[in-house]
This record gives sequence, C-alpha cells and structure tokens, in this order.
Amino acid sequence: MNLELMQQLSDARGVSGQEAEARRIILQAIDGHVEDVRVDALGNVLALKPGRAPAGLPRVMVTAHVDEIGFVVRSVDGEGLLRFYSVGGVDARILPGLRVCVGADAAPGVIMWKPIHLGREQRTVPLDNLRIDVGARDRAEAGRLARPGDMITFPGEFTPVGDGAVRGKALDNRAGCALLVELLQGEPLPCDLLVAFTCQEEIGLRGAQVAGQALQPDVAIALDVDFAVQPGVEADNYVELGKGPALPVGPNFHPALGEQLRNTARRHEIPLQHVVAPGATGTDAWAIQVARDGVPTALLGIPLRNMHSPVETLDPRDVERAGRLLAHFIADVEGDFLQAALAESVAP
Repeated sequence: MNLELMQQLSDARGVSGQEAEARRIILQAIDGHVEDVRVDALGNVLALKPGRAPAGLPRVMVTAHVDEIGFVVRSVDGEGLLRFYSVGGVDARILPGLRVCVGADAAPGVIMWKPIHLGREQRTVPLDNLRIDVGARDRAEAGRLARPGDMITFPGEFTPVGDGAVRGKALDNRAGCALLVELLQGEPLPCDLLVAFTCQEEIGLRGAQVAGQALQPDVAIALDVDFAVQPGVEADNYVELGKGPALPVGPNFHPALGEQLRNTARRHEIPLQHVVAPGATGTDAWAIQVARDGVPTALLGIPLRNMHSPVETLDPRDVERAGRLLAHFIADVEGDFLQAALAESVAP
C-alpha cells in the first residue's frame, strides 16, 4: 500500500462540493494509466481503464468518494469570530477546542467553547453556539482571512500509530481513493474497468447518482469504510482492524455478486469480515444499485475507528487486502458472469 499517496490524499482539503485539491492529486496520480478521463459537471472524476481481453466481458465499475466532512463559514461577527455551518455528518460533541483550517489559505483557527469556570453544568454545546477564533481583533481583520462560503477543515495530521495502523482526517474515504488509484496504476485487467472518484457523498450520495448513470456499468463495487469495534460500537455486527475488509450483506447488495467475491477471497486466502446491513448503507452503493434499470452492486468496507473525526484510524493492511480482492475478482470475471448471477438471483 502506497502510504505516501494515502497521506497526500488524507491531508488534502476537500469538503463536499469543494473537492478540487484532493481531485488534483488523483488526476495527477492516474495520468497515463486511464483513458477517457474527465471531470463532470458535478465534480466526479470518471475514467476508463481498458481491458486486455476481447469485447463481451461485463463492464465493472469501482467507486470511492473524494469528499470529506467539514464546515463552511456562515458569517463573521463584530468581534472577529466566525460562525459556521457543518457539511456532512459532524458530531458537535467533539468540536470544542479542536483546531481547524479556514479559507483558501488554510488560516489556523480553533473552535471556541464556554470556559468550564462559567458553565460546569454544560455537557454538550449546540453547533450554533460555537465560534471559530482565527486570532482576529475585529470583523475587518477576520474578513481578510475568511468570508462566507469558505471551506473549513480539520488540519491534516496523518501519522503512523500502534502496530502498523495510521491515523488522520478524511481516511473516510481517501483510503478508498488511494486503493483505487493503485488499482488503476497496475497492469490492465481482462475486462474494462470503469472508475468514479465521486463527490458529495457525505451530503447525499450525489456524485454516485450521476456516475452510475453516466458510466453505464454492468456490475459495480463501491469502496468505503466500515465501523471498527471501539467503545460504543457493538462487536457482534461490526469489524476489527487488521482482519481484512468487510463485505456487507443486505438488500443494498446483490447476493450472487457477494458470493462471487467471497469465493474469490477464499481461493486467494484473503481474510474477509462479515457484516449485516439491513437497510440503507449511506454509501455510493445505495445510489448506484438503482441507476438505470438496476446494477448488481457490492460494497467493500475498510475497518475504521473514530469515524467522522480528525483522528480516524485504520490498518493499511486491510486496504491492501481489499485491493488484492478487487484485482483477483476483476481478473476472474467471465463473459457469462452477469447472466449467471441474475439467473441465480431470480431462481425459485
């Protein structure tokens, strides 16, 4: 696993709708390895890696979302403090005291909170009551650093931790982006590989809705993260760091496609974890599944601790195993795969 690329992507700034910095890194990394690369009107990076086998094999689509959670400047008050909105699923409980980067120049700021001396009874702070201090003395000075609509992110602090793990912001889902880049940089696979680095996943799977329609895949696999066991997360239906990617089962996923992936993992001795997803997964897979007249879809989830925080933690070995599984699966795709899968799914 290319940890240097993962770090570059993790540290890059790119909240939903403002993914340009991370997108530039991806475009540079895949240059020369794909054809028909384009950035669509929404901000998705779409490309084709042609297969080496004759025409007639299914067109396999793999996606990973580029955007991260964060904030946007709402206004500047008279004291030079910034009010802000959240972008994506941000938990206000973790925010007081955290450092952030504001605006195009990533001005350093800190999210202010009521000193404990003045409010010991307070347990949580509503987002609307928080402000960001960028060190400005008044509104005019703050206005030179930030203006309404500017992006706010956590600072990039990618670092190794523990026994082979890494920690940083936006590993949901820049780890998936790094994996997909490495897949594209590898040798051609038998079938055409359609790729979508999607935007605006964190605010409603918008990029995936567009990409699924634009690329017209026969089969799709979304790369994302899954909840690793930690305090507050029940262990009976979640995954562990270092034990391989998760392959969820449930109504969002085509059962025959999932079985093909499990068989591939067994043949190549790739550890795979089991998760039940009884409804909406909140991933690109949910949108792609219903593109056009329906697309057989699966999801590979990288175990991740501290999701939607500035200290997301994963084991790169799980990312590498997900990449091996994808490469072997795509290499084994045969011309009658889709027909056989669909026939099995409707058999009495």
